[in-house]
Order: sequence, then structure tokens, then C-alpha cells
Amino acid sequence: MNKTMQVFRLVWLKHDLPAGLSVFLVALPLCLGIALASGAPLVAGLISGIIGGIIVSLISGSALGVSGPAAGLSTLVAAAIISLGDYQTFLLSVVIAGGFQLVLGLLKMGGIANYFPSSVIKGMLAAIGIILISKQVPIALGYGEPDFWTDGFLNLFTADSIHEHFKDIGSQVSEGSALLSVLSIIILVLLQKPFAKKIKVIPAPLIVVLFGLGFNYLLSIEANAFSLGSHQMVNIPNDIFSNISFPDFSKIFSNVNIWKNGLVIGLLATLETLLCVEAVDKLDKHNRITPVNRELNA
Repeated sequence: MNKTMQVFRLVWLKHDLPAGLSVFLVALPLCLGIALASGAPLVAGLISGIIGGIIVSLISGSALGVSGPAAGLSTLVAAAIISLGDYQTFLLSVVIAGGFQLVLGLLKMGGIANYFPSSVIKGMLAAIGIILISKQVPIALGYGEPDFWTDGFLNLFTADSIHEHFKDIGSQVSEGSALLSVLSIIILVLLQKPFAKKIKVIPAPLIVVLFGLGFNYLLSIEANAFSLGSHQMVNIPNDIFSNISFPDFSKIFSNVNIWKNGLVIGLLATLETLLCVEAVDKLDKHNRITPVNRELNA
């Protein structure tokens, strides 16, 4: 038993702890960003990440899956919140979506993912990657306006006043943010090289985040022009948990759109979950198979 515990602790320290830290560093800003993009309170993103990280992982049989708020559903969620009028009413749609997924899992409908061709899975993963990268480019440059791709960037290719367009977009770019982004990418690439193998026990994203924090802190102390502004920092209100909302069950039958949105969200979330599960299983070198019906129940 002692030898088994020693092996377990060694595996946990060598693999699980660094992996958990890496996922946390990615998931925390992602949860906040998805909540913000969906028009939901920031605390909703945090709670979704906590539930996905603790409860879902305990129930699901997936060895590699990471659960939480889905970026692919943010547009649908934002539209549903606007159409239903308030967030508490929208939460009823979330309950219905969860119930719909549970029913599909109990009816053993998780196997429908096997009917999707691999090109669909690869295309979906590529699309998610492109969307995530495109959303990060303006932030990495410190661009101060919300319309980088639709207005600022496209204006560079117009025939008239090209110089002025470059000047306008340059005025919106933060040199400090761009410098920090470039240095972070360089460090991330260098940490993948063989000479950095000795410090691989520390997750590379964690090192980059710590570097970014320290670098910007030193610049702010010196009141350097390259230091980031307050609008470029993640601002979480002090009373974030006072914004926790619960579904208003008295309105469950008041609007047919509550049920319509719930079923649509449940269906799309199910398909996205199953396709991601199949994609991760195909990438697994140990050929572990996730029980899809149990994943839907979770």
C-alpha cells in the first residue's frame, strides 16, 4: 500500500499538478471572457468553470476532458438573454438544456457522434482555434477599440488614405501590450526547446504568466510608458458573488421561447461535447475511450 501511495504521489506531482495548473491558467480568463461575451454576470463564468472542474470531472469517465462554459455557444446565449429579457429567465433555458442532455444520456444517445465524419471534427477544432486566435490578436496588440477586424484592420486595404489608416490603427495600439505579447511568445517557444527540459516540471504557461505579472509590475513602478493601462487589466468587482442569480421557476411556462432556447442550447451543447470527446479520444496516445453517455449525464 505504501509503495502504491508513493507512486500515486509521484504521478500526481509530476503530471496531474502541472496539468491542473496549466488548465487553470487557461480556464480562468476563458471563463470570465465567455461570460462577458455572453452578456452574463462574470460570476456565472466562474461558477461554470468550478462546476465543470470539480463536479463534472467526478461524474464523467473522461480521462482527458475539460468541462466548462463553451465559447461556441456565447453568441447563442447572448441572443437568448436579450430575447428573454432578463438573466433569471434565461437560466430556466439552461435548466431545460441540462435536462435535455440528461435525457439523451439516459437514452444512450451519445453514440450519435460516431456518425459524424472526421473532417467535421477537424474542421470544428480548426474553426475554434482560428476564432480564439483572432479574438486574442487585438488584445495582444492592446487595440483599444472593439472593431479591430471589421473596421480598423480592413481599412488598411482600402485604396484611399492608406497612410491615415495606418496612423489611426497605430494610435490605438499599445506598445507595452505588444512588447509583452512578443516576449511572452518568445519565452513560451524557448521553454519547448530541449535545453529547458530541467524546468519542465513547472508549466510553461505559468512561467509566462508570472513573467508578465512581474514585467508589468516593474514597468508600473517606474511609471514607464510601456506599462499597461487599467483598461488592459482583468477587472473583477469586489462584490462579485453578490451577483449570483437563480432561475425564476415561476416563469417556466410563461414563454415558449424559454423551452425553444433550452432545447437548441442543449442540442448544440450535446453535439459540441460529443465531437470534442471524439476528437480528444483520437488524439490520446493510450487509446482511452470516453463513455459518451456518462459524459452527457455529467
